[in-house]
Amino acid sequence: MTTDHAEATGDADWEREPDPSDSLRTFGAVVQALREHAGFSRVEFGGLVRFSKHTVESVELGRRMPDESFVERAEEALGNTGALRKSARFLTRGEAGLAVWFRRWARLEKLAVSLCTYECRLVPGLLQSEEYARAVFEGTIPVVSDERLEALLAVRTERQRMLYERPAVPFSFIVEEHVFRRRYGDAEQMRGMLDHVLEHSAPRNVTLQIVPLEGGLHSCLDGPVRLLETADGRRFAYSEGQQNGRLIADVKEVSLLQQRYDTLRSQALNPKDSRGLLERLRGEL
Repeated sequence: MTTDHAEATGDADWEREPDPSDSLRTFGAVVQALREHAGFSRVEFGGLVRFSKHTVESVELGRRMPDESFVERAEEALGNTGALRKSARFLTRGEAGLAVWFRRWARLEKLAVSLCTYECRLVPGLLQSEEYARAVFEGTIPVVSDERLEALLAVRTERQRMLYERPAVPFSFIVEEHVFRRRYGDAEQMRGMLDHVLEHSAPRNVTLQIVPLEGGLHSCLDGPVRLLETADGRRFAYSEGQQNGRLIADVKEVSLLQQRYDTLRSQALNPKDSRGLLERLRGEL
């Protein structure tokens, strides 16, 4: 598309969203539903809003962030119901460093007044050193591009700031001992990872407990889980598996998971002994 044509069709400076957000997809679906109800093809609708058929398609599929002129013209062409103007206020871009299934949880994290994490696979993201996180992302399949890798690291670093920027919010972590024994890199890199965990679990609002190898079977063997509470007293949970994640809002299910977490908390090493264990593991390297 030439520059002149782009400007004439209103497509100038539009770029495809690298990772569409849920709000973009929802907005696009509403535009498509209203367009089809009005009986317009994409070509006809494009003529009315002065954007190309391809741009209309991209908006409807959540691939592009509509600008103000698109929203206004689409609103006028589709009956002036106010639906597009009002919904456009809540549009957000996709976050390239977050998996699609994790985004809703990440937004809730920012509102949480308490956050609990049980992990049995790897060091929790909020406690990972940059070198450890890089090794995790480099080992993913399919292999990510350098650009994607840097986006993932940037988002992880940004999330970790919560531990320091929200000192009144309690963060609780329960992690299996074998997670810290799993080797990656050389001894120096392992020491760096343990040092990072010790540093980031030191603030008064952060609690780290380790489930020792000899701790036996326990109540959270179904897999990792995260729990949080919002300022209005609502509780949510999040569980994650291969290529998927599930936000849990059902009161009974969240309550059950909270009970399991609280039970495991009583079975894990206390924070002082947990730090002592990490220091011993570091000394063994």
